[in-house]
Amino acid sequence: PSKQNLSHLAQFDTPRVVNNPVGWGPISIPERFKDIPYQPFSKSDNLGQITDWTGSLLNERSKYRSNYHQQFGSGAHYSYYHEEDDNTFQLVDTTKPQRSLYQRSRARYQNRRNQRPTQRVQDPKTGRMTVQPKYNNTRRNHWNSRNDNKNQVKLKSSVEVRKDWELNVEIEFSQISKLQLPYPAKDVVTLVECGTVEYYDKRYDRITTKAERPLQTTNRLFHNISTADDPVIRELVKEAQVFATDSILSTIMTCPRSYYSWDIIIQRIGSKLFFDKRDDSDFDHLTVNETANDLPSGDGGTNSMHKLGLEATWINQNFSQQCLKREQKTFSRPNPFISKEDKVEPSSVCYRYRKFPLGGPGEPYTVICRTEIDAVTSSSTGEEQLMCIKALNEWDLKGGNSEWRQKLDTQRGDILTTEMKNNKCKLAKWTVSSIIAGADLLKFGYITRSMPRSSGESIGHSILSTQQFIPKQFAAQISLDMNNAWGILRVIVDKCMALKDGKYVLYKEPAKPVLRIYKVPQNTFEENEDSEEDED
Repeated sequence: PSKQNLSHLAQFDTPRVVNNPVGWGPISIPERFKDIPYQPFSKSDNLGQITDWTGSLLNERSKYRSNYHQQFGSGAHYSYYHEEDDNTFQLVDTTKPQRSLYQRSRARYQNRRNQRPTQRVQDPKTGRMTVQPKYNNTRRNHWNSRNDNKNQVKLKSSVEVRKDWELNVEIEFSQISKLQLPYPAKDVVTLVECGTVEYYDKRYDRITTKAERPLQTTNRLFHNISTADDPVIRELVKEAQVFATDSILSTIMTCPRSYYSWDIIIQRIGSKLFFDKRDDSDFDHLTVNETANDLPSGDGGTNSMHKLGLEATWINQNFSQQCLKREQKTFSRPNPFISKEDKVEPSSVCYRYRKFPLGGPGEPYTVICRTEIDAVTSSSTGEEQLMCIKALNEWDLKGGNSEWRQKLDTQRGDILTTEMKNNKCKLAKWTVSSIIAGADLLKFGYITRSMPRSSGESIGHSILSTQQFIPKQFAAQISLDMNNAWGILRVIVDKCMALKDGKYVLYKEPAKPVLRIYKVPQNTFEENEDSEEDED
């Protein structure tokens, strides 16, 4: 068509398009919107009233301000305040509505309840009369005391720090809780395997709370030989620079989770480092509810810390032997700790001496650790699998009733979660020990107390169920980072290698997240041994 025919149509002006090189939307404020007040808001905010011309309702709603706060800015004129109805939105009429007799009576009762009763008391010093609350907050203090039970329980130190001990190193848990040392598991070498183990009895996997089985006492000998007294480690002393047992390494590698006190002896001899334990210590005793909100009492009762530790250790040892068959598997070398004088049958155990390369920044080291395997089992394909067996025990029977008996078959996950919370340090130690031992399976037994039927009987124990895990998968379930565990060990080794030759004590103070390394005289802890020999 010609231009003459288009002259009567409306004109179209091309709008001005502004390019935003860093995002989308306008890059400047339009002229007509300048100097206009703007209340910032979030798209997720709920919309309340749009405007309030008087501002008189702001003070009335101040008590609801914590319900929904504006995420941006400090203004609250347009914030949304949740209530059951819209009676707070008023336009002009600000008169109070008439309340019924029931509402007035209820309001008076509520006001009387909120007012704390007072009484006039004479001050004995000044003689003046003062107004004081009639009742104290005994109920509130009672609950606060329950929450602060951890601080009220007096924890004992594992060893007395003497005046002649010299503090050389102090490490806070915050410094090592985030360390990472990627560990190549393929470089681990098993040097020696000693002992004889028995096969796991799979009939114990079918135990339920309705078909429980009593825990029996097994008359077997358990060896807790220290690192320095191990004859196999003496043979392998040229193979590495660092030597320890699995219980010692697991304690060091999981130290940020510990709450109780413990100590480890360190011998620095030339280029060698030996981690050991005291002969008269409770280092091998298990802990109970170490990381719970309510710690066991510190007195000498049945549920005291010390007696619960002895009970848990006894349960763990007996369960690990009861759930085995008499079929045995013998390894290349016999148990190195059996002597001809022993008249008691030794426990089912395989000692695996494994070599771990400890890399990281600085000089590389090699660690030799004595680890333990409790049993072997056959998989569905007929392959033999190494197994570590541990026991979780219920000790706090409220009113004589076992919570595990009621919930274990249907709510096992809740019970295990509670155990992870109350005993996360003990579970982490077991997991680390099974991983460094090269175990294929980690078996847990659930043991509870059986209350005596008469006053003359003692407390018994019953097996309620069992549960099986793969150690590395269970480590992920309890948030145990093995790279962090190896990083902690590397730091401790570096600190000890920087010390001079001598005897040291790695000390964890109770309830404090700190490790200390003291230099001690060479004859420390040997005085008790000499006195015992003199008495004999």
